[in-house]
Amino acid sequence: MKLTRLSNKAIFVIAALLLFASSSALAQTQEPAKPASEVDQLKQRLQQLEQTVTELKGQIDAIETKKKDPAPAIVEAKYSETGPPPLPETTPAESAKPQDNGKGESTFTIYGFAMLDAGYQFKQNHPDWFDVIRPTKLPSFPNEFAPNGKTYFGVRQSRLGVKSTTPTKYGELKTQFEFELFGTGVDAGQTTFRLRHAYGELGQFGAGQTWSPFMDIDVFPNSLEYWGPNGMVFFRNVQFRWMPLKGRNSVTLAVERPGASGDQGVFQDRIELQGIRPKFDLPDFSGNVRFTRDWGYLQVAGMIRRIKWVDTTDDAFDLGGTEVGAGMNITSNLKFTPNDTGRFAFVFGQGIQNYMNDAPVDVGIELTPGGDPRRPIKGVALPMWSMVAFLDHNWNKRFSTAIGYSMLDIDNSNGQAPNAYHRGHYGLGNLLFYPTDNVMIGGELQWGRRENFLDGFKSDDFRIQFSFRYNFSKQFTY
Repeated sequence: MKLTRLSNKAIFVIAALLLFASSSALAQTQEPAKPASEVDQLKQRLQQLEQTVTELKGQIDAIETKKKDPAPAIVEAKYSETGPPPLPETTPAESAKPQDNGKGESTFTIYGFAMLDAGYQFKQNHPDWFDVIRPTKLPSFPNEFAPNGKTYFGVRQSRLGVKSTTPTKYGELKTQFEFELFGTGVDAGQTTFRLRHAYGELGQFGAGQTWSPFMDIDVFPNSLEYWGPNGMVFFRNVQFRWMPLKGRNSVTLAVERPGASGDQGVFQDRIELQGIRPKFDLPDFSGNVRFTRDWGYLQVAGMIRRIKWVDTTDDAFDLGGTEVGAGMNITSNLKFTPNDTGRFAFVFGQGIQNYMNDAPVDVGIELTPGGDPRRPIKGVALPMWSMVAFLDHNWNKRFSTAIGYSMLDIDNSNGQAPNAYHRGHYGLGNLLFYPTDNVMIGGELQWGRRENFLDGFKSDDFRIQFSFRYNFSKQFTY
């Protein structure tokens, strides 16, 4: 080592000096006495040598002490003007742990809410939909669901879900299972568990049942009414999706489970139509592109699908057919102020009613031009358009309001019945109070209207509803 070499050199110098001094002294004893002046010079020289030896010994002692217990280096401390100095990226203890390469931790979350809806309906609607506003479920002729006026209570909005996140080398793995108590289909009107989401996502790919990419859930206002604006696309569908771009701007493409419904109109009692069966041999294709900015976002979504039906009856008619369903959904949230958010949607297309929040059928029946004897009628994809415009306003941290309007219009075919659904309207306004975290109490005025195709009949629904919601959520990290 360098310090060792320095010590040996110093010792060698000292030894040489001592040897020189001793030899000089020995020579002095052997030689004849010299004059006093010469002796004084030798004594002065010896003193200088002794002083040099003493200094060298001090340097040696200092070097050896430093070697045994090195003093800490002096480092200039630099501090930020806006806060404490930054911490090191890893501490010695952390560097000794197995590294996760920045993948983070896994989480498991249980969440949901219990909710009571109570209200009074001044008019009438289909009894299976007693606690929601759906224009398609309003009377299509006078007193179809008489009498007017009823009080309703329900907990069908209550929800329970679990979700997880797990880091992997292929990206983050996400899963979600979510249920609610709002029965539909064969359970319409019942309080029963219904699957909302059963979905998994890994990196850029996802599969399962969740929101269709043709839909934008952010258009849904902060309302008490469960069903929501009739003019928005609202559909949880089974799908496989690819998300090549995520983040502030995003792109999503998907293939989805197909499905559609038809209206046989004024010909529904004809025996020739009893053998008509749907055939879905291709998936639906959907996708969206979203651009997010400080003022909000703009999303453009598209859908294309094939709707096919076959005539299984062996008779003189061939009533099978194929139609193309296609549409576009343009949506946006605009942040007018920190406390005001506008939610907007404009939808147009044909044969996409299956994806709408409240629309009857995708295909209508139409007389064939020219009177083809083998195909006197045919099915056509029904054109439609709709809009949504809502404002969510926060009065302060405890009170908020949602107010807005939605409408859906269908271009009916000439073979549909005069009382077929043609246009629906939906509107509401509310005042919500949050007395503490995870608790909401509110009141809401609701309105819906149905307009028929040809007979001029209209029916309205007016309600006042009060709701109480209690949220819960618990996240586990492992």
